[in-house]
Amino acid sequence: MPIVVSQRPLHQRALRWFDGYDRPFMAVVGVLLMLGLVIMYSAAQSEMDRFYSQLRNVGVAVMVMLVVSQINPQAMRRFAVPAYVVGVLLLVAVELFGITRKGSTRWLNVGMVIQPSEMMKIAMPLMLAWWFQLREGKMRALDFAVAGLILAVPVALIVKQPDLGTSLLVLASGLFVIYFAGLSWRWIVPPVVLVVVGILVLVVMESSWCQPGVDWVVLHDYQKQRVCTLLDPTKDPLGTGFHIIQGIIAIGAGGVMGQGWLQGSQTQLEFVPEHTTDFIFTAFAEEFGMVGVWIMLALYGYLVLRGLWIAAQGSTLFARLLGAAMSLIFFVYAFVNIAMVSGLLPVVGVPLPLISYGGTALVTLGMAVGILMSIARTRQLVQS
Repeated sequence: MPIVVSQRPLHQRALRWFDGYDRPFMAVVGVLLMLGLVIMYSAAQSEMDRFYSQLRNVGVAVMVMLVVSQINPQAMRRFAVPAYVVGVLLLVAVELFGITRKGSTRWLNVGMVIQPSEMMKIAMPLMLAWWFQLREGKMRALDFAVAGLILAVPVALIVKQPDLGTSLLVLASGLFVIYFAGLSWRWIVPPVVLVVVGILVLVVMESSWCQPGVDWVVLHDYQKQRVCTLLDPTKDPLGTGFHIIQGIIAIGAGGVMGQGWLQGSQTQLEFVPEHTTDFIFTAFAEEFGMVGVWIMLALYGYLVLRGLWIAAQGSTLFARLLGAAMSLIFFVYAFVNIAMVSGLLPVVGVPLPLISYGGTALVTLGMAVGILMSIARTRQLVQS
């Protein structure tokens, strides 16, 4: 009698690879990626090669997501120290042997040109989550001081390049881990108060401090210029204030319902600089209006909250801290980018997550998504 071997159809076997994934989280990531391609197609009408390049970037990012999602969070923990050490050594190498472009030394030639600061966006929260997992159950104030030192070294090296945008993202990713590890509010409130007071003083003293020849000591001249332009972009409307002014005009031109896909005059006539990268939000707001903006904000809000929920379900302190940091990275990216192009923050070169053109940022965020999917998948498989 012949033996009949029962085998599942190929598509069912392929779907098993996704067992345990958090489907709502995957869905919102997919929607944002598709939304990014839709607006990229419109913004890149005069340079369609950029759209096709972004398609490739999205494909690579999705592959990175899927590969990382198959790695158990505890296995990731073994990579934390090596990734951090290699990242810091590469940053030191950039300082000594780096490639300088447009006044910034951020790149290193290791057979191919790389930007080591980018890897610290993931390596930093990995390292700090590893440290607090190591100290679980016996944490003291000294442990938080060590964490602060671990964070300060690469951030200082990145600031020196100078790269304010990346240093801000690395700093934020590390601070999130330290906060969720249990940092007391008495250590959080004083710096926050100091920053608020500093901003108020800067606004009051803008007319005298922003005069030519006034040295701000802690900032480079171009960084001082960015802050002063933020405070009053009309002082140089065709120079340093041009980006902010054109971005605000494009956002306002969208009105409530928007001018329609492919119909944004500011974008299509290229009045908005960098409209496929840092300023792509202005292109979206012009074409889809306030309604579209609220939908986008709702998607980002759900992405962050769902990510935090996944992180809270992590089986170890390492997974919970890492997942929380990865979730809030999306908040920092989105908040800084939208505030930047709306004239609420200085222009620091932070892309809109999952939407702006760029392979490096997409791969980095793809890793963040993969880490969260790994945490959800591991929890689901353990329960089943």
